Amino acid sequence: MTFLRPLQLAALCSLALPLAADAQRGGGPRADSASNPIQEGLPLKPERTIRFTTDVGTWMSLDVSPDGQTIVFDHLGDIFTVPIAGGKATAVTKGMAVDAQPRFSPDGKRIVFVSDRKGAPNLWHMSLDLKDTVQVTTGRTDQYDSPEWTPDGRYIVASKGNNLHMYHINGGAGVQLNAPPPAPAAGGRGGAAVAGRYIGAAFGKDPRYVWTARRGTTGQWTYNDPMGGGYSLVVYDRNTGEFSPRGTRWGAAFRPTLSPDGKWLVYGTRHDQQTGLRIRDLETDQERWLAYPVQRDDQESRASRDVYPGMSFTPDSRNLIATWEGKIWSVPVAGGAPKQIPFTVDVEQHLGPEVKFEYPLSDSATFTVRQIRNATPSPDGKKLAFTALDKLYIMDLPNGAPKRVSDAPGLEFQPTWSPDGQWIAYTSWTEAEMGHLWKTRVAGGRPVRLTQTPGAYQEPVFTPNGQRIVAV
Repeated sequence: MTFLRPLQLAALCSLALPLAADAQRGGGPRADSASNPIQEGLPLKPERTIRFTTDVGTWMSLDVSPDGQTIVFDHLGDIFTVPIAGGKATAVTKGMAVDAQPRFSPDGKRIVFVSDRKGAPNLWHMSLDLKDTVQVTTGRTDQYDSPEWTPDGRYIVASKGNNLHMYHINGGAGVQLNAPPPAPAAGGRGGAAVAGRYIGAAFGKDPRYVWTARRGTTGQWTYNDPMGGGYSLVVYDRNTGEFSPRGTRWGAAFRPTLSPDGKWLVYGTRHDQQTGLRIRDLETDQERWLAYPVQRDDQESRASRDVYPGMSFTPDSRNLIATWEGKIWSVPVAGGAPKQIPFTVDVEQHLGPEVKFEYPLSDSATFTVRQIRNATPSPDGKKLAFTALDKLYIMDLPNGAPKRVSDAPGLEFQPTWSPDGQWIAYTSWTEAEMGHLWKTRVAGGRPVRLTQTPGAYQEPVFTPNGQRIVAV
């Protein structure tokens, strides 16, 4: 039997990146401590570069500067800025790492973002004049998402795994906001832990309260989680340490975004299989659709970059800036059609070495089959029926030569013996005719097709008297 030529594996490459060398920008990330040094740069070195210009993106999180003049957004692992009116985007970060989810500091001079430029996702912030970059967290295996500045600009609130944490801008261990209660004393009762997943921290006009989305008690992800038991909106009181519910819908509620004037809340939800953005008047609690439909949310998966991309109000609270369909949109709060903000990005994607290996395969007439399926002994134990290379064979035990049951085209599976050992029934499959159920004499002869209707037949078995065959 002859096989094809030696196989070649296709090159595997990543299309996500950011700035790897902080030295190029001035300043550099600090080490956690002398006993826990941080490796400088990613170990994978770029050997290829892809360059192109585009006016679309995918899952772009954005923010609007405090002066309302600039949008910062992520695009294929780099961070860019563009004027609020649109135009040519300017790269803020480049390189092999993945930089994402940027947010402006309250004074508009810095951005915080998530980056794996040291080999694992962590929180960073950098000045927009590119003079310094600061590493805030130094986790090795943690997942950080959706960072946000506190209104005073001194701390950063972000999701670490399933929990909300707050970190000083100069680093440190931080503090978990949704900390579980102390363990109960012996024989006593303790309060229930604050369970679930918290993601998408947001501040409104009052810095006392942190809005966020919480996913029930299922943590990050679970199979077949009902929509009504998914994400809901809660508020964390920084004075009391308590959480209060602020929004639950069939279809979930996620990515809370608040207007600077404290009047509006926008969040994502699902309705009739489509994702949309709801707006709530916080003075009256009345709601309506602001934009529907938008792009698909990420409820069914792990929401590794939040359930919906980051969005932002303009400083005058009159428009929401958000992304869907690969574009950036300005949505008037008072109502009306969204207006597209045009942008173009000069993409420069650095890729690692091409992963390509050659595996020689023998062209010899015979070879050893490395996978046997559906091996089934005959009732007297003297023969064995089995599938190899998707064809059905019979051999004498223990060392007989395998023989094909038929020369018919197609695939043959799941042989089963008649009680007297004279017949074998099996299933087949061809692309043209689909599947059928067959029987054939062990002594030889042409197989007989037993079924008239094509389908996916499985697991045939003879009845004890050998007169019928039962199959799925």
